[in-house]
Amino acid sequence: MRTDMIVALEHEDGWQAEAACRGRDATLFFAPATGELKEEKLAREARAKAICRTCPVREQCLEFALQTREPYGIWGGLNELERRRVMAKRAG
Repeated sequence: MRTDMIVALEHEDGWQAEAACRGRDATLFFAPATGELKEEKLAREARAKAICRTCPVREQCLEFALQTREPYGIWGGLNELERRRVMAKRAG
């Protein structure tokens, strides 16, 4: 493994250890494989985002998701569509 990858992994482990979502049910942050109604999705995302609002590493989480182009779930308080909008805005 390259040294720069090891440093990156150590950094990720650092912020992830402090995440407010750590140890929580992942189904709150990711859509179920069976699908969900719009109302269910909005309620689930609102609960996940409420946890994100209390998170001390929210910004690091969001940056990680943006840099890795994470296609699923709530990361840093944003869902997939919201992250795509941030990326488009950054692209200019």
